[in-house]
Amino acid sequence: YWSCAIMANRYECGVGQVYLDLIELVRGKDYFIITTNVDHQFQLAGFDKKRLYYTQGDYGLFQCSRPCCRETFDNEDAVRTMSAAVKGRAIPIELIPRCPHCGAEMTTNLRCDDAFVEDAGWRKASENYSEYLRRHSGCKVLFLELGVGGNTPVIIKYPFWQMTSKNPRATYACVNWGEAYTHPYIADRSIVIDADIAQVVKQLLGR
Repeated sequence: YWSCAIMANRYECGVGQVYLDLIELVRGKDYFIITTNVDHQFQLAGFDKKRLYYTQGDYGLFQCSRPCCRETFDNEDAVRTMSAAVKGRAIPIELIPRCPHCGAEMTTNLRCDDAFVEDAGWRKASENYSEYLRRHSGCKVLFLELGVGGNTPVIIKYPFWQMTSKNPRATYACVNWGEAYTHPYIADRSIVIDADIAQVVKQLLGR
């Protein structure tokens, strides 16, 4: 019940304004997004999936709980159906999503244990990100980090620092309320903003 309710809220709450502002900010630019967010907001906002790498999974996808296959499944229709059928904190047993291959219960595609499925879409997104970095190696580029904390710095923060240090034409920018900092080695090519992301993006749009 709780998983169903949480995922239903992902669809029913709409798209956060900051995501809509971000897509306006990068419109017409040669950008790429790597994210540890699993809230499906980039997809709902309309970002180009070919320019998006969701490293830790996505609430918008189901996978086999075993897992018996390296495949994921869009879950919006199933989640909305389950949410509408909730009675007494439960759903009818026949609505429990099951793997079409082995019949096991489905679960959300989140990197929380060694059962996480890196499907063809995930692997393609990883390849697209690597190719984007290869094409822009040595180019004038902005590594813009938004709200990355200390939980998983090895995915975005540390690689951004390393790529900035190796590329004299690169700039690193960090926007993070309460956790805005950079590495001393690249301090002269860093922009550190201790502020709310939503407000900063609005200012960049001239609002």
